[in-house]
Amino acid sequence: MNNLNIKLGTLILVFSLIVGGCKDLDEINDNPNGVSPSNANVNMLMPTVLVGVGQNILNLGYQDLAGVVQHTQKDGWNGGHNHYDWGLQDWSGWYGLLRTNQFMIQRAEETNSPFHKAVGLTMKSLIFGMITDLWGDAPYTKALQGSQPGLENQLPAFDSQEVIYRGIIEDLKAASVIFASANNASVIAQYDVYFGGNVTRWHKFANSLLLRYSMRLSEKIPALAKSGVEQVVSSGVYISDASEDVVMDFIGASAGDSWPTAASFDAGSNFRRLKPSTTLLNPMLENQDPRVRVWFREVHCQWVEDKTLSTATDPFIRRNGVLQQGTVSLTDDQYVAQIAAGNKFTRHYNPDLLGYKLDTRNYVGLPPGLVAPSEHNRNPTPGQTLENQHASQLADVYRQAKHALLKARIISASEVYFILAEAALKGYSAGNAESHYQNGIRASLKTWGVDNRFADFIAQPKVKFNGTIKQVIEQKWIASWTNAGEAWFDFRRTGFPELKPGPASPEPVLPVRFIYGGNEINFNNNEVTKAINRLEVTPYEGGRGANNQWSKTWITQGTNKPW
Repeated sequence: MNNLNIKLGTLILVFSLIVGGCKDLDEINDNPNGVSPSNANVNMLMPTVLVGVGQNILNLGYQDLAGVVQHTQKDGWNGGHNHYDWGLQDWSGWYGLLRTNQFMIQRAEETNSPFHKAVGLTMKSLIFGMITDLWGDAPYTKALQGSQPGLENQLPAFDSQEVIYRGIIEDLKAASVIFASANNASVIAQYDVYFGGNVTRWHKFANSLLLRYSMRLSEKIPALAKSGVEQVVSSGVYISDASEDVVMDFIGASAGDSWPTAASFDAGSNFRRLKPSTTLLNPMLENQDPRVRVWFREVHCQWVEDKTLSTATDPFIRRNGVLQQGTVSLTDDQYVAQIAAGNKFTRHYNPDLLGYKLDTRNYVGLPPGLVAPSEHNRNPTPGQTLENQHASQLADVYRQAKHALLKARIISASEVYFILAEAALKGYSAGNAESHYQNGIRASLKTWGVDNRFADFIAQPKVKFNGTIKQVIEQKWIASWTNAGEAWFDFRRTGFPELKPGPASPEPVLPVRFIYGGNEINFNNNEVTKAINRLEVTPYEGGRGANNQWSKTWITQGTNKPW
């Protein structure tokens, strides 16, 4: 996407705004090559915020949070992904984006650009939403005022989640009002890397986020949730087709603007560590989900049950049925090339001699939280050197730096329809729950290019609508592939899907928050301590203190969810 080519220029601009310039150390002068904050073009501030948010959401939803919600597991370097072995986690990147975003709002007001102000309010809501969803209480009303005098601005107090969520909803409502009457006369389209200055698309984005955060409060403040959802539904302005999904493309020129596990920049190692989790893959296979082939690759080498074998497992692989003497496994590159050439690789085993059965399917996932995940399914080459030839990898598209399917997915029509289905089941005036449920599935299949399989898929006994919120959330969980953060936030408030950690997890339940980072603990200790004291310490504290990933924030306190 050419719009991302402006990213470097934007970063240079921001640096110029911060640093400025001078001819020597004794004299302050205007920098002829810099841009004064009073003259900054508001358009040039947009990409830093939009690109940064897209990258952050993808990095969370494709990496460790995908491990939490058991979309994927890793068979190497897996502690944070499979076992939630998390340390202090800093939020400075999010607040850095908020500072640029606040400057964009300021410049929009100074230049009389309502469109850019509404964009700023929308992105402010999304970023603060991510911060409070991930950590809990956080600086909000006193945040971003470090240039003002007074300790209350230098060391801001932490607002409660309730205050932050209420503020998010009010800002989204304000943005929606502005978008309803704003025009794009002041927009330079190439700097809007989401929509190219399309006001209607931004209006739908803001209202769709309002649906998201209203539903987030459905257990804690049900009246506010209900009114927020019904307001959007009555307006009719929200994302309603996969073509309207809020996404960010990649240009693939370098590691910084490419898909995060692109083999060309990652040497393939991080890509090969990611495996589909059996928690996700098994029900998809059972229900003949057409997205399986889009997201995952068949095993390089399939196990074949063979009771004539005189040993428990054949030490060597077979190519097209012919034993390859001395060859236990090929490298990933060799497998990919030879399979593409039409070769089929298998390996035999005798279950009577082995004492248990192996997974002989074409698609094989990795169970969550294993003690030795690289050994799964009798992998003869455990460890980091070679991939597990008897477990599936992600599809080859995820090796690439860019592709039509490789997007940072921020909010989608599928998510919106599942929200509306849940709202209808809760008794909100939100339309027909079954229609919304089916539209949510249809939109996700369209996103991944397999909507021609909708009729067959929706007819599967376990996919056919049964009128339960559990089913809605489970299908929403599948559809949140590569945006696993939303699946985690849904799991926390609903308990669905009914996810359980694996045997290597330090606690028998999944984590529910990030741990406040070292910057806050070291430099704003009094305020972060107050916030920590408002956490609900659970039986899974395990000697870690209240600031741990199993302490409950306000959003789940008193709900008995997710555990």
